[in-house]
Amino acid sequence: MSLPAAAPGRTAVVTGASSGIGVAIARELASRRQQVTLVSRNAEKLTDLADEINASGVRADVLAADLSDRTERADLLRRVEDLSLTPSILVNCAGLSTLGPVHKSDPEAEINMIEVDVVAVADLCSRFLPGMVARRSGAVLNVGSTGAFQPLPGQAGYGAGKAFVLSYTQSLAGELRGTGVSTTVLCPGPVDTGFGERAGFAKEDAEAALPSVMWLTPEAVAKVGIDGLDKGQLVAIPGLVNRAASKLVQFVPNKLLIPVLAKQHPGLR
Repeated sequence: MSLPAAAPGRTAVVTGASSGIGVAIARELASRRQQVTLVSRNAEKLTDLADEINASGVRADVLAADLSDRTERADLLRRVEDLSLTPSILVNCAGLSTLGPVHKSDPEAEINMIEVDVVAVADLCSRFLPGMVARRSGAVLNVGSTGAFQPLPGQAGYGAGKAFVLSYTQSLAGELRGTGVSTTVLCPGPVDTGFGERAGFAKEDAEAALPSVMWLTPEAVAKVGIDGLDKGQLVAIPGLVNRAASKLVQFVPNKLLIPVLAKQHPGLR
């Protein structure tokens, strides 16, 4: 199944489009002549990206929204339609992580993370998918992580949230079979986007914890994700080493794997 055809009245809604992978995905879609609607809290950064994309001859719109706020999420589809646009693609890329053991965590920060990483994905899918199914055309790209394939002590909530995104997207694929709508989950490994620093990692600690061969650019990750969506691929994992590691950890017993992961995670040192 290929991407929905680009057309003047159609748009790809990209959340988390003010930084990192979200920016790269918006640019990748625009390079394929897909109009984009950019969503995040940071209107200034969205506007800069929209100006860049509009200058290339592809329409880009900006909708500033806080995806941790349920009222703002509930209003997003209406705001897209008020622009006289039909959402043909939904990219759930907004996300964040906390760092450290749960017993030392800030409860407000933990719940905010789960609201953005988990609840927002389910919320927006439940709001955007009915129209896609009715039109018998559409595509959803949910951004997960290779952390979805294993426990993640030191980032317990983040890892569990991405495991939800993986399972949820796979289940959607079964439900949507024959509807003309496809779903793909993009599971990147480490990406140099500043995401880790915002979570509380020292960059040198993050780089030391994972081999350099696993690190990819946001642009490489975005291309794998949109290529996967275009091909109707269920799970897209950028990088040969990351794909191999994701399969390997599924065969290692948790009683052996968890102590190793806990020992090497920078958030538990």
